[in-house]
Amino acid sequence: MASGLFSSSGSFNNTMSFLKAMQNADFLSGLDSIGQQGVNALAALTPIDSGLTASSWGYEITSDGDSTTISWINTHINGTVNVAVILQYGHATGTGGYVPGIDYINPAIQPIFEQISEDVWRKVTNA
Repeated sequence: MASGLFSSSGSFNNTMSFLKAMQNADFLSGLDSIGQQGVNALAALTPIDSGLTASSWGYEITSDGDSTTISWINTHINGTVNVAVILQYGHATGTGGYVPGIDYINPAIQPIFEQISEDVWRKVTNA
């Protein structure tokens, strides 16, 4: 086997920094801020009648050791129906009609997803 086929220079400092950030979950700092940004975006784009649905947005961050999840929730319930959901997807009326949904959740939250992706990438690459 011939020697000298490979050479290397420099250090593994960037790799070690990346792995340490991943191990310490440093990229998760700031999720509260992003959660609030999502709440604000959802509230701003929620169709308003009384304003109750728009003001009922919140978020939860859960972690089980292997993954972390941020969930945006709306607590405006009418009977057994989540009003934010029927605004998004539409609903039948009591008289046999149908009210079509308005896609407001996806346009509100998509920029937040993009921001999360950019923030995490920036933190793990130290950019």
